[in-house]
Amino acid sequence: MSLSTVLFLFLAHLGAGIVGTLVFVSREAGVKFFRFNAGLAAILIAIALAFRPESSDGGTAHTVALAALVAAELAIVVYWATVGRTLAAIRPFLIWTAVGGGLVAIVAQAIAIVADGTLPMHVLTIASFLSSAALLGTACTAMILGHWYLIIPSMQVAHLQSVVKLHIASLIVRVVVVAAAVFLAIATWEPGMGPSFRRYITSAAGIFFWQRVLFGLAGPALLSYLTWETAKIRSTQSATGILYVDFFTVVVGEALAKYLLLATHVPV
Repeated sequence: MSLSTVLFLFLAHLGAGIVGTLVFVSREAGVKFFRFNAGLAAILIAIALAFRPESSDGGTAHTVALAALVAAELAIVVYWATVGRTLAAIRPFLIWTAVGGGLVAIVAQAIAIVADGTLPMHVLTIASFLSSAALLGTACTAMILGHWYLIIPSMQVAHLQSVVKLHIASLIVRVVVVAAAVFLAIATWEPGMGPSFRRYITSAAGIFFWQRVLFGLAGPALLSYLTWETAKIRSTQSATGILYVDFFTVVVGEALAKYLLLATHVPV
């Protein structure tokens, strides 16, 4: 396990998540909103590529993951350079190419990480990575969109509500995936297979797991609900303030999730 791998996975998932979320945001948010988010995603993916780990047992999957991430980076950079300017006809192609590249990269990363794992663990790791990217992307995009009401006060609050709905849905999926991964890790452990995950989470070292649950799942669950209720009364500034805290808790939770995956081989 290395810090560079944790950073690579976290930044790649955040960047790809932002790109994926953009397709659900109304054009009413304006050209500058899409340009800002596309530029942010491009920077995050570029930094992730700088921290890319060396190929290990992942083999072909590792190579595919990097190639797909590079393709997503190129597409989102061109999208950022052209949005609101020229070549309007190719922008849908560019954004969907970036989304597709991000999806392929995330799935390939999951396969490479658990190259020697069982089929259920492969499936859960893929679901974990996809739900992680969705949670990170929706949290970040919702936060920025809430801030955008200061720039475009006339924008309908329904646009923020729709992204918050997406954020809540991604959080529900994330909770289900984490619960399934923990159950599988505990239920399938047998003597001789190494340290028990049940023993890990009940030991002093398990503090990282419980921090992951508290900050990355319980915190966003409460905060996203408060954001939804605040957006319903059209208090976009209050909703944005809550979303800043929500995004921070999601970042902490997902960074810990990457660390725990590499430390315990359980995709929490």
